[in-house]
Amino acid sequence: MPVVFGGSFLPEQVARASAVLPAVGAFDATPTEMPCPYTDWVTFYISYTRGAAGGDMAFRVELSPYSVDRAGVEDWFRASLYAAGAVASGADSLSNLQRNAVEYGSTGAAIENAVYGPIAMLKTAERARIVCAESGVAGTPGTAHIVAIFGFREATD
Repeated sequence: MPVVFGGSFLPEQVARASAVLPAVGAFDATPTEMPCPYTDWVTFYISYTRGAAGGDMAFRVELSPYSVDRAGVEDWFRASLYAAGAVASGADSLSNLQRNAVEYGSTGAAIENAVYGPIAMLKTAERARIVCAESGVAGTPGTAHIVAIFGFREATD
């Protein structure tokens, strides 16, 4: 079980060491897996330096309900978006659920920082990872570094 510091946070974990991103269309082949049992939320602190004008980075947050990979089953599940369908009296409605990727578009040549989250996990994930790729300029991928902070909700009476 992870050690809790300050009663509500784990120490930061490097979710992606600073390195050049894979080329457009290819995501990190071996993303860092971070243990996060019993945590309620995660926030990612993202630093991106584009490789050329028009550089962007894409990322996918993936969670696993398993503490280790299991043979014969899918181990990682991508964050998703949900859109409620129209509701009309006397008729069923159809809602949409779709896996999600996020794109960060650079605004300048210097390193840029962004915060993504917090993402609620409510003690339902054993591991987390963030998978990244260049999504802007195919021949000149940028560099990304990501830190994750996992936290716990405060107990209330």
